[in-house]
Amino acid sequence: MKIAVTAASGKLGSEIIKATIPLAGKENIIGLARTPSKAQHPGVKILPGDYNQRETLEESLQSVDTVLLVSGMDDPDTRIIQHRNVIHAAKSAGVKKIVYTSVQGAEEGTGFSSVIQSNRQTEEDIRTSGLDWVIGRNGVYIEPDVEYIDTYIRSGFISNCAGNGKCGYTTRGELAYAYARMLTEKKHSQRTYNLHGESITQYELADYLNFAFGTNLAYIPVSVEEYRKDRISELGEFIGGVIAGIYQGIREGKSDNISHYLEASGRNHQSWSDYFNDIKTKSHS
Repeated sequence: MKIAVTAASGKLGSEIIKATIPLAGKENIIGLARTPSKAQHPGVKILPGDYNQRETLEESLQSVDTVLLVSGMDDPDTRIIQHRNVIHAAKSAGVKKIVYTSVQGAEEGTGFSSVIQSNRQTEEDIRTSGLDWVIGRNGVYIEPDVEYIDTYIRSGFISNCAGNGKCGYTTRGELAYAYARMLTEKKHSQRTYNLHGESITQYELADYLNFAFGTNLAYIPVSVEEYRKDRISELGEFIGGVIAGIYQGIREGKSDNISHYLEASGRNHQSWSDYFNDIKTKSHS
């Protein structure tokens, strides 16, 4: 079985390739990348995979049985068209199955909702494509909060508009483990999975960060409007609105969903205690 993984130079695509190699073998995996030279996977063939170039995608997908479609990063309307290019190219090339990395979040009423709606449209396009399919709806990555620790330390606190809302966080490594099995196991056919670990509040996240880094950060909630203005002033209208919308969705309970990680991967998601203990161990080594 030949498996193609798109966005092979990106963080999630790279992790999925690494996790799939032990299950399928390097010789049976193809990485697709907009700029192939940026995708570094020894022993894995890398081919052109620009979502805007349908004909090139079709050429790269020849002889492929299953394709992993990593959701694109462009504006929502453009992403719908780009994803359709991958779907149509896959169908024309004789691909039998598509696995799609979608996302959880508020489907209306936030600055992130247009992104969610575009993902839901791609989900529908895949379900009606005539191909076999599996859809994963990713939780929120926890890595950015870990990577942001120096900024939090300078501020002395964590602040956003999530309030008391719980968020189903995950990591790229845990997602990759699940997607590798969704790509290689038949039992996931026509299933949609929420992929995340235990849901936690921002107060609990602050406690975990304090444990891992020996800090004394407090979580200070602010209003949605105040946080939106702050993010837009720093990051611009679209990106700032998206970030604010993610936390507004958490506030409204849209990221606190039933997790299907066990069904998708065959094991439990890593606990946050273990995850942050690993970080603490590494930071002291």
